[in-house]
Amino acid sequence: MAHFTHLQAPYFPITRRQALLGMAAVAPGVDFCQAQALPEQLWTPIKHGGRDYLPLEQVGVFYRLGGVQRSGQAFAIGGSGGVLRGQAESKEFWISRVKFILSYPVLELDRALCISRVDLVKLVEPVLRPSKIQGAELVDTVVLDPGHGGSDCGATGPAGVEKTHTLDVCMRAAQLLWRAGYKVVMTRTADEFVPLEVRAKVANRLPRSLFVSVHFNSGGNGTGVETYALSPRGVPSMASDGTRVSEIAIYPGNVRDAENSALATATHAALVDNCGLADRGVKRARFLVIRETVVPGVLVEAGFLSNNEDSRRIASPWYRQQVAGAILQGVRNYRRAVGVGAA
Repeated sequence: MAHFTHLQAPYFPITRRQALLGMAAVAPGVDFCQAQALPEQLWTPIKHGGRDYLPLEQVGVFYRLGGVQRSGQAFAIGGSGGVLRGQAESKEFWISRVKFILSYPVLELDRALCISRVDLVKLVEPVLRPSKIQGAELVDTVVLDPGHGGSDCGATGPAGVEKTHTLDVCMRAAQLLWRAGYKVVMTRTADEFVPLEVRAKVANRLPRSLFVSVHFNSGGNGTGVETYALSPRGVPSMASDGTRVSEIAIYPGNVRDAENSALATATHAALVDNCGLADRGVKRARFLVIRETVVPGVLVEAGFLSNNEDSRRIASPWYRQQVAGAILQGVRNYRRAVGVGAA
């Protein structure tokens, strides 16, 4: 059984002032909260492959960003830099400078670039207008989940084992959060095995909380940071092909789809800023710890232990402090963005 605890005493100093990246800054200069509902008759969904797609021109009108600018396959909406940008036939999509991996690629249908309805509703909308999210709670508690532990070592590499580094990052993040006025609960505070379902239950007992699961990646010569939110119902998990039963099921965490996307955005933007590694984007998956958690939750992969350069950074206490600082900044910016107070 897990021995989780509230952290109360500071052990690790803040090494530098964390850069503020509020989610409002995802699209500077655009007042999304004033965007008016587009009359239903002006939306012209296009059916393709059994899914609804919406023209990006209409998306630009709805969010008052202007028209779609194209250069070959590339497109941008909202000025020369592009508040929204990407490429036709690609899942890679940027909202300002934050990278996302869509559930489905942007397609050219009936001579119009189109985004899937599920990506617009479940990703773009909560990121561009987080203050419109219904039911978001005032956050006062953060549940930190150091991945792996005990007999489960996780990934291994030149920098050592994953379970050691995740615990260190969470201990550092706990002190930063505590100093910032948040209550902090950890799913483990020692090298012990904690079942995944127990980790989710820890968060589910705590109202007004967020759940952040910390991991390090492995695989070939992969590099960079990525952040996962729970896949909405009916969409693929990561790169799975075809329809699976898990895609149709509704999981407890899906009640927080909008908050999950907002939290993933705030957290990932801070990770990219702080860590200096390649940006692998905000992604979707059905990892047990986030699918069974009924409070807003994310899972972060803060670098590849299998990559020599990433591993060198991960071995550095300074880098792990940067990851911890990103967690604090992500929590702060999420709380500001959803419009329920600041801390």
